[in-house]
Amino acid sequence: MRRLVLPVLAVALALAAGGASSAALPKNLPCPNKASWQKLANRIKAPVYCPAWLPDPLVGTIGNRWNNINSVGPDRSYLESFVWQETGGGAAGGELHVNLRGYPGRTTIPTCSEVNTVNGKNHTVNIPCFADPAGTVRAPGITATMYTVNQDADQWHVLLAWHHAGGLYTVSEHVAPPLDYDKVVAYLKLELNHLVLIKPSA
Repeated sequence: MRRLVLPVLAVALALAAGGASSAALPKNLPCPNKASWQKLANRIKAPVYCPAWLPDPLVGTIGNRWNNINSVGPDRSYLESFVWQETGGGAAGGELHVNLRGYPGRTTIPTCSEVNTVNGKNHTVNIPCFADPAGTVRAPGITATMYTVNQDADQWHVLLAWHHAGGLYTVSEHVAPPLDYDKVVAYLKLELNHLVLIKPSA
């Protein structure tokens, strides 16, 4: 695992120096394994977004070593999570964690549960899963709202959400070393610009 740290840090440093941008990447990058995303689209009978670009070493193939969550709910909503972790400590430590979600047939923000303690008693309250909007980010065919306070698998992530074909879609990334907030936002813009829409074929 340690051999993967240098590429991650190199990309992070390039972003910090302004040396990496969507313009620096080839246009129309292909989905790394379209078949895996086509299977998901067919399963939920709705479009999905394949990430053609993720920060090194992550690769957006469902079922690969980085894909730690591959989940579809009864309502056909899905969560695909990709994570890299290095626990060596110091400069070698860090995490890259990207989530992609889709909520076919709904455009409203889902509700999450939070436990609050009042006078020594726990109370469960419902709160929006995505909150604190902080402007918009645009990519070809997408106008996304950025949310900075998010829950569940997206906690401590910056998240972009947008609508397509009557559904809600999101991509989020964890703010954690080796990336700070500004670098995560830069990565999210790259990820948004290199999403590949996969429509169901069956």
